[in-house]
Amino acid sequence: MVRMQNGVLITETAHGFVCANGGIDASNVGPASGSVVTLLPVDPDASATRIRTAIRARYGVDVPVVMSDSFGRPWRWGIIDVAIGVSGLLPLEDLRGVPDADGRVMKSTVRAVADELASAAELTLGKTAGRPVALVRGASFTRGEATIRDALIPSENDLFR
Repeated sequence: MVRMQNGVLITETAHGFVCANGGIDASNVGPASGSVVTLLPVDPDASATRIRTAIRARYGVDVPVVMSDSFGRPWRWGIIDVAIGVSGLLPLEDLRGVPDADGRVMKSTVRAVADELASAAELTLGKTAGRPVALVRGASFTRGEATIRDALIPSENDLFR
């Protein structure tokens, strides 16, 4: 438990995600809605890898997979989708030390590529449309094997707790 106030629980999951209500969701759970909830996968990276492996076996293509869930953000209303598991791509693109378009060397820019892909995909999936998969084309990312934990802020850099 990170914080509890005004009927909102902010928790840290075993995965290291800091989110509302421990990632437990009562919406979009099917006909038993109201009496069941969904939990986050035990190992979202492994789940993403199983999906990637199944796609490769069935279709003969190796597509990176981003597993996502909706998250609220501090100081902003509304939710966006963020990556909770990855397979086949690096979740971050570190641009520190790279010149920007004006030639100024960036000192703190690290793109959250997997989160950006998750959020872009959610725009086509729709929160209530029942579509479980989106194919994102033309996005810039780096292939590789990583874990979503690479995208989490280590406790020594956590400025909020």
